[in-house]
Amino acid sequence: MRVLVTGSSGLIGSEAVVFFDKMGFAVTGVDNNMRADFFGPKGDTTWNRQRLEATCKNFTHVELDLRDREGVLDLFKRGNFELIVHTAAQPSHDLAASRPFDDFDVNAVASLNCLEACRRHCPEAPYIHVSTNKVYGDGPNFIKLKELETRWDYDDPKYEHGIAEDFSIDNCLHSLFGASKAAGDVMAQEYGKYFGLKTGIFRGGCLTGPQHCGVELHGFLNYLVLVALREGDYTIFGYKGKQVRDQIHSYDVINCFWNFAQNPQPGEVYNLGGGKGNAASLLECVDLIADIAGKRPKLTYSETNRVGDHICYYSDLRKLKAHFPDWDLTYTLPQITEEMIKTITDQQRA
Repeated sequence: MRVLVTGSSGLIGSEAVVFFDKMGFAVTGVDNNMRADFFGPKGDTTWNRQRLEATCKNFTHVELDLRDREGVLDLFKRGNFELIVHTAAQPSHDLAASRPFDDFDVNAVASLNCLEACRRHCPEAPYIHVSTNKVYGDGPNFIKLKELETRWDYDDPKYEHGIAEDFSIDNCLHSLFGASKAAGDVMAQEYGKYFGLKTGIFRGGCLTGPQHCGVELHGFLNYLVLVALREGDYTIFGYKGKQVRDQIHSYDVINCFWNFAQNPQPGEVYNLGGGKGNAASLLECVDLIADIAGKRPKLTYSETNRVGDHICYYSDLRKLKAHFPDWDLTYTLPQITEEMIKTITDQQRA
């Protein structure tokens, strides 16, 4: 099978490269290291590309800006791909506000370029579009919540299992990032429902793993571990540090994509995260890291929360599991955290 992975040097993209390379598939990865442009040297993913080139025998790297429409069309025409995994994105709320054109062009226009190239040149290929739970904007913040000792949680039985795919994306505050991702999300749905492409739209919770290049503006758990291990300064933005996220390991993400690829449901939307079982607040994650590594960050607090940020969010995974009963999470939150701590510690010692 010929697989295309966009954003192949990022967390999810690189996990996809490794996953499909191990299956013996020919994998083409597209990445132009815009993360370094967005986040500076700490966001540079060159090391990850080099790791893939050194360890994946079926991997070919292509340096291409997905905003280059003719370049994208030519790539799809030459590649004749049988599976597309589109992970490339600008991932930060805050950065989107300061660079709105770049944010929209990367998250919406580049996504349209890839969808149209797929329609023209490989219309039978399953197409994975990696979206985000931020398409729901701050809507989840208006669910009745209860404040517990270390976290917020839903206080409405309708959301016992988390946020489902029928939750409205309208009439709420998204941030420009959430809006640009919503545009790409809806376009990917439309290419499935209107043109019949085998598109699957996956609205990710906190996708994480040992290869994450966490920075303050993106990559929450990885960045928290990085700061905790050096016992550095970490700022909590609003909500008393009790804001809740559900963490899912990058392997479980790609395994889910593979389950979809074998039985695609054109234009379907899925919420993909760690679910209620892997949900934890920022304060709880600090304690978990301390339990494993014996180190904590130096916490400071700002009353100002990030625009469009969720107070409590975890994914309702019931639709996903109903459509793909062979898929389930294989990593718990403690396992994710322990692996991340080990990886970062080994890198620092090297």
